[in-house]
Formats: sequence, C-alpha cells, structure tokens
Amino acid sequence: MSEIQRPARILPLLVLAQFLGTVNWLAGNAIMPALQKDWGLPDSAVSSLTNSVQLGFISGALLFAVIALADRISPRILFSLCAGSSALIGYLLGCHTHSYDQLLLLRFLSGVMLAGIYPVGMKLAASWYPQGLGRALGYLVGALVLGSASPHLLSGVLGDHWQLVILASGAASGIAALMILLGVPDGPALYRGAPLRWHALSLALRHRPLRLAAGGYFGHMWELYAVWAFAPIWLLAWSREHETDLNIGLLSFLVLGAGSIGCIIGGKLSVRLGSGPVARGMLMLSGLCCLLSPLMFAMPFLLVFVFWLLWGLSVSADSPQLSTLSTQNAPAEVIGSALTLMNCMGYTLSVLSVALLSQLLVMIPVHWLPWLLLPGPILGLWSLARLRQSQPEPTQ
Repeated sequence: MSEIQRPARILPLLVLAQFLGTVNWLAGNAIMPALQKDWGLPDSAVSSLTNSVQLGFISGALLFAVIALADRISPRILFSLCAGSSALIGYLLGCHTHSYDQLLLLRFLSGVMLAGIYPVGMKLAASWYPQGLGRALGYLVGALVLGSASPHLLSGVLGDHWQLVILASGAASGIAALMILLGVPDGPALYRGAPLRWHALSLALRHRPLRLAAGGYFGHMWELYAVWAFAPIWLLAWSREHETDLNIGLLSFLVLGAGSIGCIIGGKLSVRLGSGPVARGMLMLSGLCCLLSPLMFAMPFLLVFVFWLLWGLSVSADSPQLSTLSTQNAPAEVIGSALTLMNCMGYTLSVLSVALLSQLLVMIPVHWLPWLLLPGPILGLWSLARLRQSQPEPTQ
C-alpha cells in the first residue's frame, strides 16, 4: 500500500480523544476513599467498583463484535455516540445516584460504552496508520493509560467531592465525542471486517503462534488491572504504617500515568527492536516489582515512590506490543473474531485477579498480595519465549 496522505491533526486528535474518552475508566477506583467516608464501604468494595466496568466492557465488546457494529456504521460515528453516552452516564452518576447498587449499574453501563471508545479508537487509528501501527498504538494505549489515571488526579485535587470527579470524567467523554465527530473522519485504509464467527474460533485456537502471543497477553492482563486497583490501597497502607501523610490521589495518578510514558517509549523501541523484546523486557520488570512488593513496604518514601513509578511504567508498557504481536500472529481469515475473543478472555482474567485479591485482602497484608500476580508475568514470559523460538520476530 502506498503511503497514505493524512492531515497533521489526525494523530494528535486521536490521542487526545482517546485520553479524554477513557478518563471515566477508573473513576470508580479514584472516588473509593470518598465513598468509604460517605457510604461506609469496606476496602474490598474496590473489587465490585473495578469489575463492574470490566464486565460492562466485556459485554459491550462481545455485543458489538457479534453484530459487527463498527462495520455497519462509521467508526467515527460509533465512537462519538458511545463517548456522548458515557458523558450522559457521568451526569447521572454525579447528580442522581444515591445507592451503591445504582452506582454499580451505571458503572457497568460505562464499561459497555468504553467498548465503543477504546477498540473503535484503535480501529480509526489503523485506518489512518496501516504502516507503523505498533508506534501509533504506543501513543494510543499511552493515552488510555493516562486517561485511566486522571481521575486519581482529580480526586487528589477535589478531595471528598466525589460527585465532581465523576462529572468531570463525564465531561471529558463529551469533549472526546465532539473531537472525533468534527475532526477525525474514517481513514482511507478502513477495514470492513466480518461479524464474530464462533465456528471459526477453533481455527484460531489451533494456531500455535496466536496461542503463544495470547499467552503473553493473558499474563499481562492477570497483573495489569489488579495493580491499578490496589496501588492506592498499598500506598495508603504504607502511609499508615509509616505514619506519613500522603496525597494518595496524586500519587496514584503519577504511578498509573507513568504507564503512558512507558507505552510511548516501548512504541519507539519496537521500531528498532521489534515488539517481542520490548514486551518481554517490560513483563520481566513488572514481575520483579511483584516479587519485591513485601520488601519495598519497609523502605523509605523516596525508594517506594521510585519503585511504584517503575511498576506503573512497566505494567502498562507491554500492552500495545502484545496487541501488535497478537495481530501479527492471528490467522488472517479469522483475525477479527480471534482478537475479540482474546480481548474478552484477557479482561475476564482481570476480573478474576481483582476479585481474588479483594477477597484475600482481609486475610493477607496488601504488600504480600502482589505475589499472587506473579503467575501472570511468568506465564507471559514463558509464552513469548516459546513464540520467539518458533519463528523470527517481525519488526514494525
């Protein structure tokens, strides 16, 4: 394919819209301390708040894939509709929610809308950047990570006013809808895929390179959202143990937001090294952080801060490269169905890991819980090592 001529505004608008559209993703986690004060929720409620969105995302992704929604209507229109709906849900959450059950239901619906924001934004990017997709995904996943971290910053600034955090997150989604609707048309390389084909998935499951690439992704997902969900709880426990007053919202934003820098750095490195080495290096670093968590709990704040920045950077930076590896190794005839199933399975694993840590939080000190996440990086590294042995690694 010849080089696509595209306006200079396309990538900046896509990145900014992806950032604003995903601010809502971890808003429930960010307002958890304020909800605990207002509604008397236990620490274990972080599991329900996180997983309500994850389950909504899984449901939305499957629904959109089964009916091929992003192929029936313009991805630009779908992104704008879902981001606008997310803004409306944010308004309902902030102004008309008075019970925990209402909160969980609306957070579930927020997850459904995110299925029309994050993956559809990726599809829009691919329609403009069919070459060098690994680097473009590095920017877009970096924007998602920074967007997911932003509610923690809002919480750190706004304190116990959790309604304002939710309303600001919803407003960000509304702005994202307008940016894509008015500024980013569908690209000339837009791929019109087929609906999700369940009978074709057996071919994908028998395809060994895809199974190995997916193993890396599954290991990453077992760790990722659990780290994001429990970082504020870990830091709060450290501050209490060391009798040090910390701005948990601001620290959580810096930790999670470091992942956006990691995604961008990883995307640039993948151009020279390939996606495999970058993914393996980041999985190794995040696994080491899991292992060192109990030791770091006894360390002074400066070391703890650097440790968590490295963990936040590494736990996210492999994501775009693992997605690229999966795309490169999926059979072309079932690529859409295979990647949809893989993403849903990965997010299901994240639900299970968050639920497991939440259940054990009352029995195991929070700084020991990351040892339960170690199987994720270990599985990921083993799978990627086998993938490397089986075939040469393509570069971007």
